Amino acid sequence: MIVTDPIADYLTRIRNAQKAGHTTVVIPASNIKKALTEILYDQGFILKYKFEDDDKQGLIHIALKYDRASRIGAIRELGRISTPGLRKFVKSTEIPKVANGLGIAILSTSHGVMTDKQARKDNVGGELLCYVY
Repeated sequence: MIVTDPIADYLTRIRNAQKAGHTTVVIPASNIKKALTEILYDQGFILKYKFEDDDKQGLIHIALKYDRASRIGAIRELGRISTPGLRKFVKSTEIPKVANGLGIAILSTSHGVMTDKQARKDNVGGELLCYVY
């Protein structure tokens, strides 16, 4: 199957697995997906992850995080901002706040993939990839 937007496929797989109540999800790996996974882990949106190398491109195993009492996922909403048909680039002064600062926007900058808070701190802009809260 040919995927024209691998980041949107990554986000959709996580969203669908969480809505279905799965504890883990397996996603084909790439460098940008690995960076996104590390950011989601560092920000506390996923429980843990593991990169697995195989003869092809590799796999990412992600353990999703849920509230024990209500079984509601840690990720309330995630979505793609910049698409292959319409790229969204922002300056460091124009980076939006997601959910009044409670969520994160993930950017691809010249200094690597980072959160909106880190990009503001480093005073760099870039392509707005997605948002999570």
